[in-house]
Amino acid sequence: MHEILSIIQAYQQATAAGKKTALATVVHVEGSSYRRPGARMLITEEAELTGSISGGCLEGDAFRKALHVILSDKPMLVTYDTADDDDAKFGMGLGCQGVIQILIEPLQGERGTVIIDLLVKATAVRQKSLMITLFSIQDKKMPQHGSCFLLTEQGEQFGEIPVLGTARLQHEMKLVMEQQKSSFSKYLDGVHELVVFAEFIQPPVSLVIIGAGNDVLPLVQMAEIIGWQSTVIDGRPMYANKERFPMPSCMVVHAKADHILEHVVIDSRTVFVLMSHNYNYDLAILKALLKKGVRYIGVLGPHKKMRMMIDELAEEGIELSQQQLDAIHGPVGLNIGAETAEEIAISVVAEIQAKLTSAAIMPLREKPDTIHHHANLVIKTEISSLSV
Repeated sequence: MHEILSIIQAYQQATAAGKKTALATVVHVEGSSYRRPGARMLITEEAELTGSISGGCLEGDAFRKALHVILSDKPMLVTYDTADDDDAKFGMGLGCQGVIQILIEPLQGERGTVIIDLLVKATAVRQKSLMITLFSIQDKKMPQHGSCFLLTEQGEQFGEIPVLGTARLQHEMKLVMEQQKSSFSKYLDGVHELVVFAEFIQPPVSLVIIGAGNDVLPLVQMAEIIGWQSTVIDGRPMYANKERFPMPSCMVVHAKADHILEHVVIDSRTVFVLMSHNYNYDLAILKALLKKGVRYIGVLGPHKKMRMMIDELAEEGIELSQQQLDAIHGPVGLNIGAETAEEIAISVVAEIQAKLTSAAIMPLREKPDTIHHHANLVIKTEISSLSV
């Protein structure tokens, strides 16, 4: 989501300056790659790049291809086979051991307006959405219809699906929204082939931090870097002020404990970290959050503090369910030997990321399979009538 927002802003700036642009999107991967399907990069005719499609390996060649796309005003599907022993032809000896399909689309005229408008609508409000992108790997001379349709969590539909039509993909789109995982399907008609990339897009993480002390600053700064939206809430006006937290995506609220939730909209991507250094303040917030089904509640402080809180809740007749206990992370963060506020911020962000992605916490060198999950990236073949 952070990448998409940056691309929208860069496109608007480039358009205002009269610069022509193209959008490069990773639409399919076989094997390993640095970025996964859905990664995007905006390219201007003056070689200004926003976002990324690799770790820097493919960007130079993609820029050269993008210039051709801008001049021809026609989309292009580019294949990078990084498993090829001769991958040094790209000038970098990639060694990723994967085949990466990059769709490059011109953003001039009506087509560009439609594509950017779909991205704007996907990010306009905090809701899940699904983007449909059509392309052909088998025959690159076929029309590469590209980014064409958006379905939101509320059922709103924008754009249209050429050739196939919306009705034919209704079932698959429903599954993607339910499973919250992107999918691929291949439609065949004789020798013709069309791949449908149904991309699941989530809103950014909403990080709510209770407390506005100096140790909160690194956590907010890190959230800003990775594109999370943060809200800092404190009952002390000298701490809860925007001058201390000038980051663009950070909202600062001055509120007493019993009014905090009036300032927060809680959804499946909202997480809380209690860092007020005030036991009673944190306990009051914890008690309120337990009724809201929050997925992650981090509590700064030692094991003793956490045990005291749970004991006090029990004395009040509040027995925690296993789901509630699983949501509470106190002491907050991963055990990485953190001491400073900056190091603690790293451990907290890493724990939240692991929680939201249901990732097993371990060194990657000990992970028995590939770094990225591949199960939902396999193209499934469906026979249908295509006219192209």
